[in-house]
Amino acid sequence: MPSSDSVPVPIKVLPHGEGLALPAYATDGAAGMDAVSAEDVTIAPGARHAVATGLAVAIPHGFEIQVRPRSGLALKHGITVPNTPGTIDSDYRGELKVILINHGHAPFEVRRGDRVAQLILAPVTRAAWLPVDELDETQRGEGGFGSTGGVVALGN
Repeated sequence: MPSSDSVPVPIKVLPHGEGLALPAYATDGAAGMDAVSAEDVTIAPGARHAVATGLAVAIPHGFEIQVRPRSGLALKHGITVPNTPGTIDSDYRGELKVILINHGHAPFEVRRGDRVAQLILAPVTRAAWLPVDELDETQRGEGGFGSTGGVVALGN
């Protein structure tokens, strides 16, 4: 039963996702829902794989689902989501898959039911471009790529 601050999202369990837990929040304060793998796969060092979840969703218009890595997998094994955050658009109806990359030094085994990523339902604000001849001035100006400092290796 959705709470007053939740957004209902229709979800379809595909045949190879039967018996797996639906994405869920691990704690009351969790921002992301843990998504699990619907397949067994070994990801070699440097390799990528689109891990099946066995789920398809109908995200409400005006929202997206962001796919983010799990911090424990990233720290302990070098496993992350290379297009972080990945975006699942509201008009996509195919299977949710999580692209994982192995930045570690050893093959990484993903087993059916393993938590592989976090899913975050987020509102989308669409931009409307406003062409101008000049932009307003700011203190930062055109500085980028470390220009604001704080990293010894960048010399600032």
